[in-house]
Amino acid sequence: MALRPVMVNIKALDPSAVGGFWAEALGWSAYSPGVTVYVGPPGGLVWPDPVFVGIDVVPVPEPGTPAKNRVHLDLATTSAAHQAELVARLRALGATPADVGQGEVPWTVLADPNTSDYQF
Repeated sequence: MALRPVMVNIKALDPSAVGGFWAEALGWSAYSPGVTVYVGPPGGLVWPDPVFVGIDVVPVPEPGTPAKNRVHLDLATTSAAHQAELVARLRALGATPADVGQGEVPWTVLADPNTSDYQF
C-alpha cells in the first residue's frame, strides 16, 4: 500500500483559536477529541480520512521563533474576483498580509492568527 499524507500539523499557543480560524476559512469543522484540535470536513472526526488531508492544531507552551516558516498551505481560488472575495473574508477572520519575499506575483500571501503563511 502506498503512503499518502493525512494531516498537516500546526503548532499553536491557542489551538482552539487557530483551529477555529482554519475551520471557518475552509468551511470545515473543528473537533477537540483530546489536547489537539482536528480540523476536517463536516460530519465528524475521521482519521485517517480516506479523501481529505486534515489539519491537526497541536498546543505548544511557548511562541515560535521569528524564523521563516518552512511549511505553508496553498489554497486554490477560481478567478481574480473569487481570490479578492476570499482574501477579504480571511482578513475579516484575522489573517494579516505577509511579505515573504514573494515580489510581484498573482497570489496573495497572508498569515493566519498563528502567523503560519499561506498563499492564494
